[in-house]
Formats: sequence, structure tokens, C-alpha cells
Amino acid sequence: MPTARWKSALLHLGLIAGFLVSIFPFYWLVVMSTRTTAEIYSYPPKLWFGGQLFDNISRVMASIDFFGAFLNTLFVACVCTLLVLFFDSLAGITFAKYDFPGKNWLFVLLLATMMAPAQLSLVPSFVIMAKFGWVGSFKALIIPGMVNAFGIFWIRQYAEESIPSELLDAGRMDGCGFFRLYWNISLPILRPALSFLGAFTFIGVWNDYLWPLIIITDESKYTLQIALSSLNGIYMTDYSMVIAGTLLAVLPLIVLFLFISKQFISDIAAGAVKS
Repeated sequence: MPTARWKSALLHLGLIAGFLVSIFPFYWLVVMSTRTTAEIYSYPPKLWFGGQLFDNISRVMASIDFFGAFLNTLFVACVCTLLVLFFDSLAGITFAKYDFPGKNWLFVLLLATMMAPAQLSLVPSFVIMAKFGWVGSFKALIIPGMVNAFGIFWIRQYAEESIPSELLDAGRMDGCGFFRLYWNISLPILRPALSFLGAFTFIGVWNDYLWPLIIITDESKYTLQIALSSLNGIYMTDYSMVIAGTLLAVLPLIVLFLFISKQFISDIAAGAVKS
């Protein structure tokens, strides 16, 4: 018994230490957003909150169209996430539960695309967007990102283990077509996988910097990452203002994470009870 207690105590201490280490960067972000640039560079560093938060935020709002960029980013991230969930779940279920010619070769090709660096596709993607006349429009941000190989792979692996083939066969005997099987049988089972994929996709699109920087030419269509990058000066940067803007951009992701994690855990628990 004493040995078990020591192991439990060490486990809890390790978890607490891991939590403190992982949360410190966010704590430091909040602290720096409440300080002036001079205080950020001071030594020893000030580890407690200052009184400049609202002044820094007001200067961010005066320097960039923060709410316009916020709405642009929210629109692009939400649309991309919904499209990825729809198309990736369709493809993932098809790979997992349906047989068709060339299925294995197509899946291997899909996995191969995951191994290529995303930067290699920037120039071809830009040329294609230019041919379509989409440079500078939201379509260039949304359409290329509406399907991704990781999402298909993730849904395929989850569906293969979670969706019983017998359940689909029973649905077919009752006269269900493909989309009825997809909507009424497959999607409810895939909710935990879709919750993770949705959060993963939303965060990726929200934080994307390079592609919007290349493809968006109209300042009124700037996303948050591009708008915040304009706060960096050529000769001097007010880091207190930049960090305050970064804090504002991170807060929606924290809210999303708290909501999705709660939903994800409840879906896992519901699936365990049903099984």
C-alpha cells in the first residue's frame, strides 16, 4: 500500500508539473500584454500583471481593423471547417466501408500527399488561383482547403473500427441509400472523430499565415494573422501592442478548445455506454 501511494503521489506531481510547464507560455503572454515594451525588456523580468492591458488593446484597435479581420478569419475558418468535415467524412467512410476498383492504390496515393511539405504546393496553388481569377478573394482561401488528406485518413481509421458493417447492411435491407446511411447511421457514430477533426481544422485555418499573406491583396479581406503582422514596424516594434493583439486572437481558440474538449469527452463517454 505505501508503494502504491508513493506511485500515485509521483504521478500527480508529474501531472501538476506538466500542467504548469504547458500553461506557462500562455501565462507569460497575458503578463506581457499588460506591460509596456520597456517593461517587457526589463531585467529581472516582471512575472506579475501590470496595468497597461486596456491601453495596449486600445492601441491595437486604433492601428488595425481588428474586428473586420476577426470576422474575416471567423468566416473563412467556419466555412473551411464545415466543408472539411463534410467531404473528409464522406471520403473516409467510403474508404473504410466500401469496396471499389483501385481503393488501396488511391489510399496509398492519399498517404503519399501527406508526406510532401505544404510549401511545395504554394506556387502551383497560386498559379491555379490566378487562372481562375480568385486571387484576392475568399474563394482562394476556402476552396483549396475544403479537403485534406489527414482528415480523410483520420475518419477512415476511426470509421473502420467504430462503424459495424452489419449495421450498414441492416440499413441497406431497410432501403437506406448511401446518403441516408451516411447521415443517420455513420455520422452519429463518428461524432468524437468529427469533434477532433473540426477543432484541428479550425485552429489550423485560424492560425494560417503564409497562404493568406500570398493570396490576399485587399486590406479589407485581411485575416487576423495578416492584420497583426502589420503591427510590426520597419525600424521599431511596439511589442506590448503586438502581444496584446496576439492575446485577443488566441482567446477564441481557448473558448473553442474548452467547448470541444467537453463535447469530445461526453461523446466518448456516450459511445462507451452504448457499446
